[in-house]
Amino acid sequence: MTLQMLHNGDSPSSDRPETVLIVDDERVIRELCEKVLKEYHILQAGSCAEALQIYQKEHCDLILTDVMMPGGSGIDLLSQVKTLDPNAVVVIMTGFSQKEIILNALREGADDFINKPLNLLQLRTAVEKSLARKRLREELASLKRLDRFKSNFLSLISHKLRTPITAISLFLQNVEKGIYDQNDQGFHQNIKLVNNEAEYLGRLVSDLLSFSKVMEGREGLNLEPCDLNSILVEVIGGTQRKEGIETEFNPSPLPVLRLDRGKITFVFQQVIENAYKFSGETGHVSITLRTTGDAVHVVVADTGIGIPREELSKVFEKFYQADPDNAGQVRGFGLGLFYAREFVHQHGGSITIDSEPQRGSTVTVTLPLQ
Repeated sequence: MTLQMLHNGDSPSSDRPETVLIVDDERVIRELCEKVLKEYHILQAGSCAEALQIYQKEHCDLILTDVMMPGGSGIDLLSQVKTLDPNAVVVIMTGFSQKEIILNALREGADDFINKPLNLLQLRTAVEKSLARKRLREELASLKRLDRFKSNFLSLISHKLRTPITAISLFLQNVEKGIYDQNDQGFHQNIKLVNNEAEYLGRLVSDLLSFSKVMEGREGLNLEPCDLNSILVEVIGGTQRKEGIETEFNPSPLPVLRLDRGKITFVFQQVIENAYKFSGETGHVSITLRTTGDAVHVVVADTGIGIPREELSKVFEKFYQADPDNAGQVRGFGLGLFYAREFVHQHGGSITIDSEPQRGSTVTVTLPLQ
């Protein structure tokens, strides 16, 4: 195969270059393509099988593949990649002008075509345009997700605020109408109930302010040296606990970790508050720390109501809320664990949950030591 060389001006490089996987059975073709696409992070494969292995292990923004190769065609690779990710971007290089090949590639979702012998200016342009379309699609998808999230969140806020406000309003209307006898025991019980609703309303507003700060600061980390023991002591001390629930926490010697204090504090607030929340009137909550060679593990275990196994996969989804009594009146917004997982992932860690109905739950937060 031959190449037609054309002079190109250099494009400005990005701080985080996009990744292009070049697939061709001829090494010289791969290396010349890499040279002309030098502003990108380049991966190479000499066959469809090798390309698929790389694609499944590495993040690739675009695949540039030849059609005819030993052991499988570029159309086969295109089909398999699109099965793994329908949004994958694949540009086909072909020395064949057969209509059937082009139609097959189009049916499988090819994003663009380049004829061989290659015009390297055309190659560069095709890659730039395909990646630009990919970025635009991702931006539009992100905007749509954000719009749906805002709509769902506003609807949820309206629903959650309406119940306590209605209860308080009805009580005050009845007081104004003189329906209650202030010496009646039921009157004092209603006062207690309304006071509970007012406190709940205050907590909802506080949660709204917290989530507002969380959503504003989602991107990036403000890392600083942190003592994980002191963060946990602070969280446990600030968590509302029922008198019948025992707490077990023994600080453990740990190296100083570089963490985003605000985000990690938020993570453990959500995990530990849930442990108390779903423990009923009596129970036991334990917070333990252990280290392995390269990570610290914080394990929060309770003896509460637990979660059915079929529900575990949903726990970290947006707006998910456990409803053990099937009452349909679960309080809160169902965003705490969603953001907790996101913040742990930002630190390069993981968060997992294991649970069994009526036997409690165990949440493990793993953070890298370096």
